[in-house]
Amino acid sequence: MSTLHRVLRQTDLLLGLGLLTVVAMLILPLPQWALDGGLVVAIASSVIILLTSVNITDPLQFSVFPSLLLITTLFRLALSIAATKLILGTGQAGHVIQTFGAFVMGGDFVVGFVTFLILIIVNFVVITNGAGRVSEVVARFTLDAMPGKQMSIDADLAAGLIDEDGARDRRKRIKQEADFYGAMDGASKFVKGDAVAAVLMIVVNIVGGFAVGFMKGQGDALTILKDYSLLSVGEGLVSQVPALLISTASGLMVTRAGQDRSMGGEVLSQLFNQPRAILFAGIALAAFGFVPGFPATIFVGVGAGCIGLYRFLQTTPNAAKMLDPVGSTAKPKAASTPAPTGPEAVLPLLAVDPIEIEIGYGLTKLADSRVGGDLPERITATRRQIALEAGFVMPTVRIRDSVHLQTNDYVIKVRGEEVARAACMPGQLLAVNSGSATPNLPGMVTKDPVFGLDAVWIDAALRDQAERIGYTVIEPSAVISTHLCETVKAHASELLSRQDVQTLIDNAKAVNEAVVNELVPNVLQVGDVQKVLQHLLRERVPIRDMVTILETMADFGSRVKDPEQLGELVRSSISRTITRQYVDHENRLYCITLEPGLERQLAEAVSATSIGQVLVLDPVIQSSIVERLKTANDEAMARGYHAVLLCGTQLRLPLRRLLERYLPTLHVLAFNEVAARADVEFVGQVRAA
Repeated sequence: MSTLHRVLRQTDLLLGLGLLTVVAMLILPLPQWALDGGLVVAIASSVIILLTSVNITDPLQFSVFPSLLLITTLFRLALSIAATKLILGTGQAGHVIQTFGAFVMGGDFVVGFVTFLILIIVNFVVITNGAGRVSEVVARFTLDAMPGKQMSIDADLAAGLIDEDGARDRRKRIKQEADFYGAMDGASKFVKGDAVAAVLMIVVNIVGGFAVGFMKGQGDALTILKDYSLLSVGEGLVSQVPALLISTASGLMVTRAGQDRSMGGEVLSQLFNQPRAILFAGIALAAFGFVPGFPATIFVGVGAGCIGLYRFLQTTPNAAKMLDPVGSTAKPKAASTPAPTGPEAVLPLLAVDPIEIEIGYGLTKLADSRVGGDLPERITATRRQIALEAGFVMPTVRIRDSVHLQTNDYVIKVRGEEVARAACMPGQLLAVNSGSATPNLPGMVTKDPVFGLDAVWIDAALRDQAERIGYTVIEPSAVISTHLCETVKAHASELLSRQDVQTLIDNAKAVNEAVVNELVPNVLQVGDVQKVLQHLLRERVPIRDMVTILETMADFGSRVKDPEQLGELVRSSISRTITRQYVDHENRLYCITLEPGLERQLAEAVSATSIGQVLVLDPVIQSSIVERLKTANDEAMARGYHAVLLCGTQLRLPLRRLLERYLPTLHVLAFNEVAARADVEFVGQVRAA
């Protein structure tokens, strides 16, 4: 027994030797006893394959079927060639072929030939062609559905419904499913070729056998034709029986859809769930029994049987489960844990994703790595970029397709609400004109969805030409990821939750435990820290230097309780970080200032309200000041300077609140927020009216 176990462990070696044996059968002559044994093995293997395909509950449980189909087809062809050599060489074909031919054909080769043709028609025209078409369609739809399935897995993973292992298993299953149906699409061609080869072989056997027998003088022409035709047709019938069984198994494998049990269980449950159809069928059959000339006994008997089955199903509601014990126990886990029906059944619907991208059907391939899509990888890179630039961890992004969008549209949502929408052309490139390029590129004119610059969607072949004349060329997935990055930066204060703050605090505690223990919860709560960090992120101030930020809050938190005032104190402590965002490559900071009289006038207009300190100005004066600031900023930009507005510490926040509605791109800095090493250059001054 141990020797048998050792032999069975070498499955790869045994399979290789078996294939070599099959190849040898194509070349070397085969004795009659070996041919008989091979034919019996072929019939037995086809029966096993058919019964296995009927009893499995999932096609992937028999995923080796395409390879097995090729092996069995090659084995049958080898047996047919060996039988041909025996028939032509010795006029014999073994006991299996001779007995089968005598039993089925009754010694009449015409009957056998007609039977053979019927089997060929059933196998090739009906079963094989149908299974091949189904395989092709299923493979195509399986591949088309993969992006949606992948995004569904990512969505479930982001929502916490599954873990990494579960997501990995589901992705593996999707890949196996696509590979299986693709392989079945190709394997169906072997079955078609097998049917054609069988017809050609029987013709060769008859013609060749007649020629050989005539030259050897084995009798008159009719006798020779009858003997060799009987053997040839008998061989064709013996080979077509296993071919028909395996073709049927192939059709069963690719036509299974949505079945959770074995085929017997599905047939019983689905047919027996429609007892009225069985009743009407019984009545119709019984009525046919009264038609003159029809066998009344048979029709009435079968009809009575259908009516009796209907009565049985009416009195036994669980008849399908009783008749299919395997199917009734296929899912014991689902039976023991029924789906929730109370309030908990809709609780998952209440979850709102922090960030979500909805894409039209035409953009799904950008999110599918199997067809070259790199959007998930670019979003991962965006998370790293935001972590480095803004200092907080960007939440997981859920990507889902939407039937409500145009084919090439996408929508970015924050907390379930749309904040950005644009269109993207897959297969093309976005050429952005930064101002120096000549606008003469052929393509679809549009606007850059991120910065609103003039742009053109161009073919990939025009990339080099566009870059030579000054365009910046961007991939479609890069357009979406860049748009996402800017959207996240603009809404970072909304995305920063208390849990995120707790994560940042824990990370800082690993570096500087003392400041965290001093600050939280003795001086400030996590919610207070969150409000200060949101105050910084609202003006795109990086919060990466958490230790300095927490130390400043620990220093002033016991005396200053207003989060905005505390945030202003934090800004002064990270002046180098703030200044670095606005200096050029030569460390120059271009500034616009206020005339002292105007700054004093604005400082006197600062008033404390329920929403903090704001500027309370006469509408006419306010409009005049905003207009002069806009003019100074435009003049600086015309000279090539990206300037900031400098003012006093007490005036900075109220002035920023005033300007964020009118001049959102003009950043306001206090004097104490300018790093000492920055080379300050004044490029404008706003005077009082």
